Amino acid sequence: MHNMSDEELVLRASILLPKIQDSSNNKQLVPKVAFMFLTKGQHPLAPLWEKFVEGHQGFYSIYVHPHPNYVETLPQTSVFYGRTIPIQPVYWGTATMIDAERRLIANALLDISNQRFVLLSESCIPLFDFKTIYEYLINSNSSFLGSFDDPRKPGRGRYNPKMRPVINITDWRKGSQWFELHRDLAVHIVSDTKYYTIFSEYCHPPCYMDEHYIPTLVNILYPELNSNRSITWVDWSRGGPHPGKFGWSDITDEFLNQIRHGSECMYNGNVTSLCFLFARKFLPITLEPLLRVGPLLLGYDP
Repeated sequence: MHNMSDEELVLRASILLPKIQDSSNNKQLVPKVAFMFLTKGQHPLAPLWEKFVEGHQGFYSIYVHPHPNYVETLPQTSVFYGRTIPIQPVYWGTATMIDAERRLIANALLDISNQRFVLLSESCIPLFDFKTIYEYLINSNSSFLGSFDDPRKPGRGRYNPKMRPVINITDWRKGSQWFELHRDLAVHIVSDTKYYTIFSEYCHPPCYMDEHYIPTLVNILYPELNSNRSITWVDWSRGGPHPGKFGWSDITDEFLNQIRHGSECMYNGNVTSLCFLFARKFLPITLEPLLRVGPLLLGYDP
């Protein structure tokens, strides 16, 4: 915990800390994965995540950005206990969503051991055991952020010509809010002021910053650092502005294994069926059946 303002936090995370990191010998540091949870309040699937990280202390960090009205009721034994960062209100469809994401990234950057940064929600679940996910991320040559040119109304149709000449329509990209970043790209994102200012002024509903700001920023400045795909699976097959939700009856081995191995993608230059490491949106009622299949899914002892 700290009492830094957002401005002070970003300054330390993006400017001062990299200088300290470059000047120190970090070869002995064990790289960690930062799991950053942007939540509305309670974390009903926390017991599943606790089973997921059990026995892997020192290889991960957890950061939580809940609603300001959230009152923590977790036991002190929980890995989520005391992991709430200094927060501000978040309103769907506004720049405050990006502010929260940048706040999570900046807080995670304060720990120089954190090398990979995953944005998650309270409805996300891990799809593999910790060792598999850890090695996949730590050994990846790229970040995992969806960034594509959508010619339709929900894509290019949201572009505001007033963004020219800094951001042109050919620069405009769309992608999933749920990203995974390498440390270098995370620093670039929290230190940006030029493009963030333009988005804050000209991207308002039906333009949504959480779907366009980071994908566009990365496309303009750092495309070589990105794989152009997300590792968090969602179901858009049902139509509508929001992905499908899953309940008790959906939790079967067949369903989860289809998500785990039913795709093909590129990883470090090779084709693989291991494309998604996380999935959403899983309702609180799925906790019991998820814990039941967890030993097989996540590799922990029953």
